[in-house]
Amino acid sequence: MTATRDDHGRFPFETIIGLEVHVQLKTVSKLFCRCSTKFGAAPNTQICPVCLGLPGALPVINQQAIELSIRAGLALNCRIPEFTKWDRKQYFYPDLPKGYQISQYDLPICAEGYLDLPETDTGEAAKRIGLFRAHLEEDAGKSMHDETGGLTQSRIDLNRCGTPLLEIVTKPDLRSAEEARRFLLELKLLLTHLEISDCEMQEGSLRVDANVNLHISAGNQKVVTPIVEIKNMNSFRAVERAIGFESLRQYDEWEETGATIQTVSKRTFGWNDVREQTFVQREKEESADYRYFPDPDLIPVALPAERVDAIRAALGELPSQTRTRFETQYQLKPYDADVIVNQGPTLVRYFEAVAKVAGDAKRTSAWIQQDVMRTLKEQQCELNDFPIAAPTLGQLLRKVTEGSLDNARARDVFQYLLRHGGTLDEATKALGIEAVDQSELDLLCDRLLAENAKVIDDVRGGKQQALGALIGQAKRINPNVNPGQLRQRLLEKINAV
Repeated sequence: MTATRDDHGRFPFETIIGLEVHVQLKTVSKLFCRCSTKFGAAPNTQICPVCLGLPGALPVINQQAIELSIRAGLALNCRIPEFTKWDRKQYFYPDLPKGYQISQYDLPICAEGYLDLPETDTGEAAKRIGLFRAHLEEDAGKSMHDETGGLTQSRIDLNRCGTPLLEIVTKPDLRSAEEARRFLLELKLLLTHLEISDCEMQEGSLRVDANVNLHISAGNQKVVTPIVEIKNMNSFRAVERAIGFESLRQYDEWEETGATIQTVSKRTFGWNDVREQTFVQREKEESADYRYFPDPDLIPVALPAERVDAIRAALGELPSQTRTRFETQYQLKPYDADVIVNQGPTLVRYFEAVAKVAGDAKRTSAWIQQDVMRTLKEQQCELNDFPIAAPTLGQLLRKVTEGSLDNARARDVFQYLLRHGGTLDEATKALGIEAVDQSELDLLCDRLLAENAKVIDDVRGGKQQALGALIGQAKRINPNVNPGQLRQRLLEKINAV
């Protein structure tokens, strides 16, 4: 790769990126039959005559798939038409038993929308990414290739045939691999928040194709390289790496071939994650190659405005709205609000429940990020299995805020609750934690000052850090004493003499 950045860190070209995101909808059954969509079943056990396109088998529309598609379209600011229809997309491939895919061509269920990317803590500006459409279609099967023993064998699993997909097609508004990854993270957050899809790439419920080309300034003219569609990317990180590699590959190709590159037709490339390289697969088909025509077995679907309005009213608060509210209502920093919201609606509800009891949203945010989320990761468990209920953690943090517990003792309680569960009172009793009243605090201060005359002189001489030694002695005498309260009381007594 020969392209080098200029003094401002920019490459000598502009990357133009559009994404096609295939999202498996979270339905119990397939788009046109009652077969299960559950992942992980034995090959070819979730199929029927409709999935296989056997003679005489007729499709019946899944109502839940229509509802989820409308919900996604509204969340993506799309226009929902009064009716939509089904089309047959003709192509031949071993994992497509019917020889065509039921999809949508000129009347998609969601049209012309956008998704806003928030500003990041690293300074990347907010940006609106336009969407051409989001259309509903059935999935194909899966080809499995075995190349062991020097002989390539391919087998077909048709369990995925007929699974409902929403294909979300962006406008070519993305300008970098990093921006594409930001878009995918924001889209995944939105779709999982609304329970439209689980978006598990490793299970195939979210798949991404990236269309990439370059605008190169060559003298007084702009050279536009042909679009390459990249497939076979199994993670958002892979999408980012593939786009980055392909951008540089296209620039190198242009430098080698010059203007002749413009005569090359659109192509489909694969992504080799091991070699971190794209590679040619085939020439890119145009829409005419698929010979679309209306499906004769399915009538158009009417989408009355009242039905769409009812779905809109049930959407609730979207992640972007929650982020903004956390910044205004709870005075959280944008980064902290983003971290919590990005964990999903379950953690959002947990945070708000804890903050309500604790009376301190910023402290709640810190504890959830530093302690709760770390514990969930270490124990590889879900928040629903977390042993500390939101009201209990809220009560613990309220004690810290009020000064009756310091952070160190509070974390002892937190660890006890993790291991044993129970109430806050049970945990503090088991650990021998008792409140230190004012008279006890005064007696302890008097004892420390009487035994440490030099510390008094040091503090009066401006060395307040000398109090650290007294606080350490106090914690050994009475572990329940609050260091902050102790420090304040010691200063008051020293200054009063």
